[in-house]
Amino acid sequence: MSAQKQIRRISAPQIVKRKGVEPIVSLTSYHAHTAAIVDKYADFILVGDSLGMVMHGMESTVGVSLDLMIMHGKAVVRGTQRALVVVDMPFGTYEESPAEAFRNAARVMKETQCGAVKLEGGRRMAETIRFLTERGIPVMAHIGLTPQSVNVMGGFKTQGREEETWSIHEEDAKVVAEAGAFALVLEGMVEPLAAKITKQIPIPTIGIGASAECDGQILVLEDMLGLNPTPPKFVKVYGNLGGQIEAAVKSYADEVKDRSFPSEKQVYR
Repeated sequence: MSAQKQIRRISAPQIVKRKGVEPIVSLTSYHAHTAAIVDKYADFILVGDSLGMVMHGMESTVGVSLDLMIMHGKAVVRGTQRALVVVDMPFGTYEESPAEAFRNAARVMKETQCGAVKLEGGRRMAETIRFLTERGIPVMAHIGLTPQSVNVMGGFKTQGREEETWSIHEEDAKVVAEAGAFALVLEGMVEPLAAKITKQIPIPTIGIGASAECDGQILVLEDMLGLNPTPPKFVKVYGNLGGQIEAAVKSYADEVKDRSFPSEKQVYR
């Protein structure tokens, strides 16, 4: 028998218990190598449908398919050991009916071996959230700026700028929590509203462009690493990988051209 201690993944119920206790750390990841790095520090990793824009050059997340999410979800699960892996349900795979949502979410869970799924929407998705959770699928909810609804919203617009709309978002948060969501992403939401919702509901809130008072925070990995030349206002850039990658590529191209690469160290004799 191996003496090596088995690493147990963080589960959705463990995330729930972090409410108001210790801030929850999260980042997106789309492939095994970055996931292995993030896994050391994140409590959960989101395989976000933002991969359509970040990895595949799409203008929005609307064009992302279920097969694409599953492919990237498999890679992230393979590259990790401890973090909870949450996979986004892409546009058009869960809205029609709870039964449709269950079929597609079950496929995601089976094929990727992830620990939970995420879907966008408040009150309109409460029935679906309840249907999934009652059948063994942990659900993370997502309100505020919901990128899959960008065509209805008329763009990526901050939510809650008019205080008279706050009650709509507060009700959305309350209803998805009551329906069984284990956590709630608050995206692109004015700070006082996000802080208020965090105090009102019993499940953890995960902020992205929201409030430091949220129970946790998430960013798109490529944004915080400096790979996006025009990151959103809410992003803090922690590295300049874009510049470093360009410098490395330029050095490689220069050395190929002047025949200094490959050198004696890189060839076989």
